[in-house]
Amino acid sequence: MSSPHVPTPDEVDALRERYRVERERRVRPDGTRQYLDADAEFGYYAADPYVGEVAERAPLDDHVDVAVIGGGFGGILAGARLRQQGVRDIRIVEKGGDFGGTWYWNRYPGIHCDIEAHVYLPLLDETGYVPEWKYSPGEEIRRHAVRIAEKFDLYSGALFSTGVTSLTWDEASEAWIVATDRGDTFRATYVVSATGTLTDPKLPGIPGIEDFKGHTFHTSRWDYGYTGGTPDGGLSGLADKRVGIVGTGATGVQVIPMLAEDAGHVYVFQRTPSSVDVRDNRRTSAEDVGADQDGWAARRRDNYLRIVSGEVVEEDLVDDRWTESAGLLEKLLPSFRRPGDRSDFEASYEIADAAKMNELRERVAQDVTDADTADKLKPWYRYACKRPTFSDKYLPAFNRPNVTLVDTADTHGIERVTDNGVVVGGTPYELDCLIFATGFNVGTSGIFSGKLPVYGRGGTELLKAWRTSGPRTLHGCTSNGFPNLLLMGSLQNASSVNFTHVLDEQAVHCAALIAGAQAEGALVEPTREAEDAWIAVLSEGAPDHEWFHAECTPGYYNGEGRGRRNGPTAYPHGAHAFHAYLKQWRAQSLGSVLRARTVTRTS
Repeated sequence: MSSPHVPTPDEVDALRERYRVERERRVRPDGTRQYLDADAEFGYYAADPYVGEVAERAPLDDHVDVAVIGGGFGGILAGARLRQQGVRDIRIVEKGGDFGGTWYWNRYPGIHCDIEAHVYLPLLDETGYVPEWKYSPGEEIRRHAVRIAEKFDLYSGALFSTGVTSLTWDEASEAWIVATDRGDTFRATYVVSATGTLTDPKLPGIPGIEDFKGHTFHTSRWDYGYTGGTPDGGLSGLADKRVGIVGTGATGVQVIPMLAEDAGHVYVFQRTPSSVDVRDNRRTSAEDVGADQDGWAARRRDNYLRIVSGEVVEEDLVDDRWTESAGLLEKLLPSFRRPGDRSDFEASYEIADAAKMNELRERVAQDVTDADTADKLKPWYRYACKRPTFSDKYLPAFNRPNVTLVDTADTHGIERVTDNGVVVGGTPYELDCLIFATGFNVGTSGIFSGKLPVYGRGGTELLKAWRTSGPRTLHGCTSNGFPNLLLMGSLQNASSVNFTHVLDEQAVHCAALIAGAQAEGALVEPTREAEDAWIAVLSEGAPDHEWFHAECTPGYYNGEGRGRRNGPTAYPHGAHAFHAYLKQWRAQSLGSVLRARTVTRTS
């Protein structure tokens, strides 16, 4: 592809207006309320298709030192880092049938990670593993989660196919009562919540969705019994089927080319096209990534985080489209970019953004032969408005005669579902199978969704307390009134496109707090003053990106176009700086969150 044309100021003005028009075509007054949870009457969309029959067991009412809620990478890393700190009595509770989290649930055809495997997969140095691909397929990632769990003996005591239903602080024993959907009411001195951000599937609230008589499922619970095949393809069960797929985000971009190869006909229902950049996946060797040197993975991961956090480095070890376009992530991730003259910066930033998006739109025009289809696939918004996607197969799939793109922007999505298909713009599309690639309730699983109530000192419910005063934490990890509860996730800590790195640093932090408290026979709980000081840190120098996201096409970054957040949510100087901050804090101030116990626990 030739170098993109650098837009003139007049061309940027015209693009800005085009983006506004395209946004208004898609924004809906109901915002995030347009989606349904996969529970109650739609609970079958979230059922576990992989576990088979769940073995019966007696409910537990014992006591463990640490309960970790969630067996994805957050929970696995918490367990591994606790083991490294010498903590032995750990119980991980996971609603899936094995470890892996989102990589346990998501096994759809074509699934790969969009972050380079050598920085995405954690604990590579510790496990001695070198990924086979630059961008790992899902099964390689899931197997690595199992590899970590086996190495650190996390299967011991783990409870699978078990969901935590409540956490209640018991003052008498100074421990958490952990209740589950299998009748358990065991106690844990410390609880680490690692329920993930891509856990709970969501469905579009399309009228009549419950009326469809054909086959239907969510991509995170792929039904290979119906489609045949594996994540590598061979979906022979779809050979004579009319398949509709709703959603063209990161999942749809990977699934649709696989459906196109095997289904009788594929109808792609698109409201907003993704930006689709080059993937260039390939097998890698140890020599390719420097894995013949001690500490290679930590160096590579740190280098990548610094680049996408906006820092200047001498060498780009990963050298892919994420690091090439890191400068355009400034509106998405807090970073070190704080130039004095914001007006000059904003002008140059917008020009660079326009040049990148022109390049991606030109790629569509080159790869898709039908001009009308190509026009509908072009992304008309700024780069950081939606998470970028990467594929070398997606756009060419629309050149196949068995693939039809159905644009739903002007009808704000599918109008209705019938017993034998869907209706868009008054046109019915008869389907044998309807697949939802509609993603997850991002960042609102477990405790943060309200489905897992947490009752702290005096019976205070966590989310109700935060509803009054706003979220209150220290480092996004601990909260006053909720002793020995440690939170992992994206609230009031740091953000990065490489979330496993963020989770690992959180796991290191949580493990250090618990080990320190165990050594002192103490509770972990910050003061209100410490929380106030942390919220002030988050607020001071926080970039004002709200205006940017308010102008973006609807998506989960901006509450589907209806607002983004309430209060400061992330450390304003980037993930790399945040991790250094935490390391220094642990060395100097860890004791400030330790409180004397009044109950002596005996083994």
